[in-house]
Amino acid sequence: MSTILQTITAHKRKEVAARRELVPVKLLESSLYFKSQPLSLRQYLLRENGSGLIAEFKRKSPSKGWINQYAPVERTTLGYMQAGAAALSILTDAEFFGGKNEDLTTARRFNFCPIIRKDFVVDEYQILEAKSIGADAVLLIAAVLTPEEIKTLGSLARSLGLEVLLEVHDGEELARSVHAEAVDLVGVNNRNLHDFSLSLDTSLELAAAIPNEFVKVSESGISTAASIGQLREVGYRGFLLGEAFMRNARPERACAALVQEIAALPKTALLA
Repeated sequence: MSTILQTITAHKRKEVAARRELVPVKLLESSLYFKSQPLSLRQYLLRENGSGLIAEFKRKSPSKGWINQYAPVERTTLGYMQAGAAALSILTDAEFFGGKNEDLTTARRFNFCPIIRKDFVVDEYQILEAKSIGADAVLLIAAVLTPEEIKTLGSLARSLGLEVLLEVHDGEELARSVHAEAVDLVGVNNRNLHDFSLSLDTSLELAAAIPNEFVKVSESGISTAASIGQLREVGYRGFLLGEAFMRNARPERACAALVQEIAALPKTALLA
């Protein structure tokens, strides 16, 4: 595990302990969203002729600092959906990504597509919290969780109707972390955890190793329709883009432009 992940995870455990004191589980369970039926991220990504885009709202990152500090959640996320994004990913980590839970709840009020709560989940409390703020799916990161933790957290999420996107960075993580009873989608992060370099080769090389029962998602380092066409050909149906959109003054317009380019791809690339 890289130093930055160790730092983030240690901070997250303290943060979650503090939040549990302020907002007990009973209060989370009283949320209107806790009783609602989540949307299926799997189904939205598998829609025929859909873009497969998971458009991310991310203000900053540990490696890049502020990317787009002032983008409004409502306009940006609604613009993503109207542009043709299949789903949204909302960063809720405050310390390292400049997000907050209210960003996701705001996006939920304005959008009718699946929303992933993207954070560093290390505790069952965060799964309950995700449900209470309106998420449809949660991200579990193999690099910061044991196989047993993935089973426990994933099973809890699915018992609440949430879908689970498991993120892996290499073949070893994939082999030890994928559990059919706790995971719905497998995301391959193209960022190298040691030097933070990006390469689509990571997704291309791991595609065949991901069992077909899971929807395949490629994350990070994607910026062109040509790349998406290449990934489609090896079985990916979801494509998570954050910085490629957020570094624009109007992220939703960048998303709309890419959706148009995807629509112009040869049908063989779209239907592979």
